[in-house]
Amino acid sequence: MKVQKVTKFIKSSDADKKWFLVDAQDQVLGRLATNVARIIRGKNKAIFTPNSDTGDFVVVINAEKVKFTGKRSTLKTYSHHSGYPGGLKTKTLQEIMATKPEFVVQSAVQGMLPKNRLGKQLIKKLKVYSGNVHPHVAQKPESVNL
Repeated sequence: MKVQKVTKFIKSSDADKKWFLVDAQDQVLGRLATNVARIIRGKNKAIFTPNSDTGDFVVVINAEKVKFTGKRSTLKTYSHHSGYPGGLKTKTLQEIMATKPEFVVQSAVQGMLPKNRLGKQLIKKLKVYSGNVHPHVAQKPESVNL
């Protein structure tokens, strides 16, 4: 008699969601983003299901103190288009870090999530703050060392 193994798929509502706190100070951006994306996606759990949201919430603080390797801060550019002819706007990483460093971390994590409805749902579970203070104390986030 052969025993048949059954794969268990977990619904998003059945997964237990936690809150994690990540300090981005002196962390390299890419390595930080991959670890945060793993937690948001739920790949660090035994109940990971690829087509549902089984991940946790992540709060990233000190986004302005993230590090870059090599010439990344001068060569990397972010661009967006207004939709009008000649409407391409580009800024370097240094310019964006001076005005809104939260965007840099959020953009790096979003690039590592799926490019579909699930990815749009997952990115809402990321909260990024440039300073040391965040408004999610009531959720009692657990500190994570990456």
